[in-house]
Amino acid sequence: MTKRMGYRDWRWLALWWHYFLFLWSTIYGQTRYSIPEELERGSLVGNLAKDLGLGVSDMFDRKLRVASEAGEQFFSVDAGKGELVVNDRIDREALCGQSASCVLPLQVVIEDPLQLHRIEVEIKDVNDNAPTFLKSDHIIEIAESTVVGVRFPLEMAEDPDVGSNGLKTYTLSKDDCFTLKVKEIENGRKIPELVLNKSLDREKKAIHNLFLTAMDGGSPAKSGTSTITITVLDINDNVPLFEKSFYKISVEENSSNGSFVITTKATDVDEGPNGEIEYSLGVHTPPSVLSLFHIDPVTGDLYLKRQLDHETQTSYRIDISAKDKGLPKMEGHCTVQIDVLDVNDNAPEIVLTSKSTSVPEDSRSGTVVALLSVRDLDYGNNSKVSLRLPKGSPFSLKPSFSNNYALVTSAPLDRESFSEYNIEITATDLGSPPMSSSKIIPVSITDVNDNPPKFDQLSYNVYVKENRVPGSILFSVSASDLDSGENAKISYSILDSKVQDVSVSSYVYINSDNGSIYSMHSFDYEKLKVFQIQVQAKDQGSPSLSSNTTVHVFILDQNDNAPAVIYPSSAALGSLSHQRMPRSAKAGHLVTKVTAVDADSGHNAWISYRLAEATDASLFTVNLYTGEVRTKRAVSEQDDSSQRLLIEIKDDGEPVQSSTVTVSILLEDGLHEPILDLRHKVSEPSRKTGRITLYLILSLASVSVLSLLTFLILAVKCIRNSRSSGSCCMRRSDCDDYKNPNRNLQIQLNTDGPIKYVEVLGGDMLSQSQSFRSCMSPMSEYSDLTLIKPSSTTDFKEVISVLDASLPDSTWTFESQQVSR
Repeated sequence: MTKRMGYRDWRWLALWWHYFLFLWSTIYGQTRYSIPEELERGSLVGNLAKDLGLGVSDMFDRKLRVASEAGEQFFSVDAGKGELVVNDRIDREALCGQSASCVLPLQVVIEDPLQLHRIEVEIKDVNDNAPTFLKSDHIIEIAESTVVGVRFPLEMAEDPDVGSNGLKTYTLSKDDCFTLKVKEIENGRKIPELVLNKSLDREKKAIHNLFLTAMDGGSPAKSGTSTITITVLDINDNVPLFEKSFYKISVEENSSNGSFVITTKATDVDEGPNGEIEYSLGVHTPPSVLSLFHIDPVTGDLYLKRQLDHETQTSYRIDISAKDKGLPKMEGHCTVQIDVLDVNDNAPEIVLTSKSTSVPEDSRSGTVVALLSVRDLDYGNNSKVSLRLPKGSPFSLKPSFSNNYALVTSAPLDRESFSEYNIEITATDLGSPPMSSSKIIPVSITDVNDNPPKFDQLSYNVYVKENRVPGSILFSVSASDLDSGENAKISYSILDSKVQDVSVSSYVYINSDNGSIYSMHSFDYEKLKVFQIQVQAKDQGSPSLSSNTTVHVFILDQNDNAPAVIYPSSAALGSLSHQRMPRSAKAGHLVTKVTAVDADSGHNAWISYRLAEATDASLFTVNLYTGEVRTKRAVSEQDDSSQRLLIEIKDDGEPVQSSTVTVSILLEDGLHEPILDLRHKVSEPSRKTGRITLYLILSLASVSVLSLLTFLILAVKCIRNSRSSGSCCMRRSDCDDYKNPNRNLQIQLNTDGPIKYVEVLGGDMLSQSQSFRSCMSPMSEYSDLTLIKPSSTTDFKEVISVLDASLPDSTWTFESQQVSR
């Protein structure tokens, strides 16, 4: 039952293969089967799996399916056996009519990878139809004077079968006056003709009953019978004769209704009614022809009743009858052949055979998207079709065979730019004017992970007030991913780094879902001013992609520290400082200087001094900004010898923080040089004795010893440092002229009164440690250095010289080591 292509078919295929070298590689060839019509449902056509080289499991896994170009599904695939079987009744005559060849083309589509196989099933005819006549009875009137040898065309029998099963011959029942002749015309058709062999004699026999039998060539043969009744008429012995026995004309299929086709003309030599002719279509004309044509009974002009269709039928043979009006009527016949010319009245049709539901965006060029075919019912150039795609489309069409095409990718795809394409394919034929049609094929592009997450900014600056509640949100970072689905789901994490030798994860944590950053504890501006967080955003694609951003966290100072008094140093032992001054002091005399620092910064560290209480408020005043305590007027004998001052120190923050210090001042007679304690020690109270001179001697001796020890220590240090730096000390003039080129420094020198001091202001606000170099006078009773407060919070790389202006001519220097806050 199964038949592969024969030798001739393979030779033909080989010749065409060299011509169509460009055919697409996914089209694997054709397989041909032959089966008789009218097989029962489920009958075997062929082993499709074996012929295609597939296993039975492959047919299921690769989703093999059969598509019929004819529209109806006459065949199906038995997935368990891999066999192609009959799915419905097949009537060859209904499918192919009188065509000698009847082939049903099938398309077998296999996925993963997408392949197309063409299957042709030849339907062979069986002798299932007997010849039939349009009319079972046929009456013929023949004049008795009809000459022997005259032929009368009889109705042809129709047999839908073809080949050897078609109509083969006619037989006529035996009659002395008539015999049967069969005339063969074009296309092998046979027309039976009744031949008068013997003159009729109406008086002997007025009616002849004959039986015309049509037989086909099948085995066993089938037949059909028509009854012919011949009535013998009297006299009118001339038959109308046509100018031509055969007419041929071509008519375009789009000719309008009522269009003139051709004129037939017959003549009758008789006179009177016997010579008057009336035209009509033959009595055996099929109803389908009668619905298309009509003839003028007087002129013999043939006209169209409605429009023709070349695609339905390409040619018509019409029998024209001309009868006179004699008694009996005589009849002549001719044949008109009408060929229908094709016009381009059918637009091409695009048939989608198969398509992929989606295509990955990283598909290579040439990936198959869909399979399709195109057909045009017209003829010749009118049926030749070309396809085109829109310009700029990343797809192209590759031809295969028999107007089959593959839609493939021709350029890179990007789902983020276009997630779906509606590909419009336009088919245009070569007719004049050309006709076209279009079909839209939707193609969705699936995502691959080709885009990393992207933050809104490369870095972020976050300002956080100190002392915030632990667990509060600091900031939220956000990243976006152009991909979709799992490829666009982003998780956030903090990359490990160090902040003051501690992992940054000890300070903050991040919500992996929304990128919110939270504090682990409260921040202290005085300990930590700025740190960085490296945040990573990673998608969930495979492989995953990530990107980083930096979050700079700046801690903002809050006024959470009160000013701390660092001089007089006695304040550290109870906020009480004892000072002495001579009664001979004049107005503006510098009694002492109160110095305080504030651990905060900015406005929060701006300090002001105010005299809150005093034994005699008219005697003393406090400088608002420097803290200097001076006399408002000269001391008089009436002033108490013991004066008590309460000094309030406030910062400029919000809310205001303050502290106080109490200074006790002893007024003494004959005291000219007050001894100032610059070493942060509590001065011993003066004994109210008369041995002032002894104390002065002891003080001078102590200062001399300390100065000598200091000098010896500095000398040893200079010797050690000179080995590495080549220089130990610098001149006083160097101290006066020193300027740091990298910082804006201000040196304020105060030599008024018995207390000599220097203030160094300015510097880098981001540093946390400083270095100072101070030049002191060896003639001072006490040459102590007190570091009041760093002017900034970063490491100084230079040495800052601080001058003591006590004695400008004879100076010596010492270096202090780096002081860290």
